[in-house]
Amino acid sequence: MNSRQSESLSLYNSKKVFLTGHTGFKGSWLTLWLNSLGADVLGYSLEPNTTPSMFQELKIGDKIHSVIGNILDREKLEKTMLDFQPDIVFHLAAQPLVRLSYKEPVLTYETNVIGTLNVLEAARKCSSVKAFVNVTTDKCYENKEINRGYREDEPMGGYDMYSSSKGCVEIMSSSFRRSFLQEEGTYAMATARAGNVIGGGDWALDRLIPDCVRSINANIPIEIRNPVAVRPWQHVLEPLSGYLLLGEKLLTEGKKYADGFNFGPNEDSVLTVADVAQRAVKAYGKGEVVVGPKSPLHEAGLLMLNIEKAEKVLGWTPTLTADEAINNTIEWYKRFYNKEAMFEFTMKQIAEYERKFRGL
Repeated sequence: MNSRQSESLSLYNSKKVFLTGHTGFKGSWLTLWLNSLGADVLGYSLEPNTTPSMFQELKIGDKIHSVIGNILDREKLEKTMLDFQPDIVFHLAAQPLVRLSYKEPVLTYETNVIGTLNVLEAARKCSSVKAFVNVTTDKCYENKEINRGYREDEPMGGYDMYSSSKGCVEIMSSSFRRSFLQEEGTYAMATARAGNVIGGGDWALDRLIPDCVRSINANIPIEIRNPVAVRPWQHVLEPLSGYLLLGEKLLTEGKKYADGFNFGPNEDSVLTVADVAQRAVKAYGKGEVVVGPKSPLHEAGLLMLNIEKAEKVLGWTPTLTADEAINNTIEWYKRFYNKEAMFEFTMKQIAEYERKFRGL
């Protein structure tokens, strides 16, 4: 464990944090973690788009300032941010699904590119903002299906509309930084690129673990479209720890850290879809995995991230093994469907992870 991790995260106590996408899966986890660190959080997002949703089930809106709004509504977005006067912005709001981007290409680009630009601009008009963590994805890279992890300085791209929209976000963010954020007094903005995240509380369609859980609870076989596809799987708290650490560096040392960073798992957590599904079944104690019809829509077959920069520059390292990530995820769902107290259990998982992250 890097010693720099052990001293991290205390800076968020009493900091004002503006978080877009707080009603989503990753946003819900980050909201709870920031809240536990003593941050004053304002979340700005659309209503949850799944039923059930972690945000509603855990009544997260009661614990923070929660504003339901669209990042495409510039006037409301700017007024909300200016009224709150945050120290730091975490921008997670997005249209995050590859397959949906084939059905909704315009919405995908509007939300991911123009929406991000609106948040960057709102922060530029708000003099209190000192740091901005701009969350994109590992799919922003021009994927050549190579058997190694992509480094931060490699070309942006994207076959499908979701991936290419996030490549555009990276290019636009770099341009925005060079155009408007060089002067003294402007905020420090970094982009964060994470791999495939898993964790309790995700009910999105066309995501592997939620699909597994739905099938298991319906007593039907788990159909996987692309069993040999390889992804960098990680528990949701892994990239969130990276975002928090990056945000802390931006707040304390500014533009030195205003750059792109990959947050992915160790190489032994880069697994095939079939392998993850089988491990989920084992952790659940029941279920059957079958290969379904292959999707006619293109999806990447091989995608990995190189995380050396985050390790060397930020002192960030992954904390959980693939099995720990899968077991923690399945344990969350099992307890949820057993109608246990999920807020308390979620906070327990965050506290246990944070102790490991700090090396305590």
